[in-house]
Amino acid sequence: MAATKLYYSLYRHVEIMAREVQRGANSVQDVEATLWQVPETLSNTILQKMNTPAKAADVPEIRPEQLLEADGFLFGFPSRFGVMAAQFKAFFDATNDLWERQALAGKPAGIFWSTGFHGGGQELTALTAITQLAHHGMIFVPLGYTFGSGMFEMNEVKGGSSYGAGTYAADGSREPTELELQQAFYQGKYVAEITKKLKNKPLAS
Repeated sequence: MAATKLYYSLYRHVEIMAREVQRGANSVQDVEATLWQVPETLSNTILQKMNTPAKAADVPEIRPEQLLEADGFLFGFPSRFGVMAAQFKAFFDATNDLWERQALAGKPAGIFWSTGFHGGGQELTALTAITQLAHHGMIFVPLGYTFGSGMFEMNEVKGGSSYGAGTYAADGSREPTELELQQAFYQGKYVAEITKKLKNKPLAS
């Protein structure tokens, strides 16, 4: 069974989370999770001025039609004013042909993200992204509170919510914590298990 982990990351926070999500998905028997990144829309000149790190050389860029190869998805992106980054939105905008055919309908999908601070959209980013899934007919798979005690941590700063795994980037210097990475791993495993169940019991046509 094929599962696709698709992300956009400017300062590597979401990339770090995505790798952990992939590890979690690959821990499920008979699941092969592939990691992809969406194309950058900013010019090299702008990226240099922003002092961004180089894109991951071992993660290829994805084309919209390659989504057809997957049985389930996890989409990861940083928040921009409470919604997904424009680069990821541009990728979704390029899936019009798939939307017209409803080629992704019935496939499960989860969401993970990063924000700068507490008010940066830890829940709003996921909530607004669900519109993309709805138009494609995909099945949104939230975490709920299945992560257990990690969902109720109060002694340290932790991103994420019942919508999915998340992290805080702060001014860019903060990296995902061990607990945030554990939640990302768990989400990858959780969504992969649900995808596997749906694959084995397809919806009636």
